[in-house]
Amino acid sequence: MDIKQQGSVELEILNGVGTITFYHPSHNSLPGRLLALLAQTITDAGQNEDIKVIVLKSAGDRTFCAGASFDELMSINDLSTGKKFFLGFANVINACRKCPKFIIGRVQGKAVGGGVGLASSVDYCFATKYSSVKLSELAIGIGPFVVGPAVERKVGNSAMTHLAINATEWKTAQWAKEKGLFTDLFEDATQMDAAILALTEKLTKSNPEAMRLLKQVFWKGTEDWDQLLDERAAMSGELVLSDFTRTALAQIKG
Repeated sequence: MDIKQQGSVELEILNGVGTITFYHPSHNSLPGRLLALLAQTITDAGQNEDIKVIVLKSAGDRTFCAGASFDELMSINDLSTGKKFFLGFANVINACRKCPKFIIGRVQGKAVGGGVGLASSVDYCFATKYSSVKLSELAIGIGPFVVGPAVERKVGNSAMTHLAINATEWKTAQWAKEKGLFTDLFEDATQMDAAILALTEKLTKSNPEAMRLLKQVFWKGTEDWDQLLDERAAMSGELVLSDFTRTALAQIKG
């Protein structure tokens, strides 16, 4: 397979800003290999003294992240493999949580499932008006168990319930902003990038220790997430083996 077809995770450092960009040709979906790379890149950026603030983004114009790779989901044949795959998302969320630096999210388009989890795991999230969100997991018989804690932390239990239960309905970017997932909305990516630049320039001049301590305060109450998300990954890993989910995935790929 051509390396471009496997997707990529890249880190660029400029003027104290570490920009992490992930890409996959299938609507920026995230197979296990990319999830592992993304988690490690976030961790490495957090320890890099040349980086004062991190920007997390995806390549392309239309879709921020389509969530789990359906091809990989369909290839899972045992519980161990299933849990390992969903631990990939858990590891990315925990990498964001433990990173000592603020992570600024750049959401240029639609976010599905794990993509909503990513947007929920950053510390400050910009988006365009095209950034609709959907938690589609229940529609294929799984449920948003791994990303659920991150999403609920941002939007609250009520909005999380709406997303999880009505798994086939898109919620608008404006809805997501009103619920607290997005901080600001923009007409297009150009305007959004200007706002990101303005904020990151301010943050690179801020006290790193103050920002590190603030981040600890912001994430207070999540100290058990290593264990919690491990348990949630096991739930999803078991459900993905069900006849219901296998049939649903086959129909979607059909």
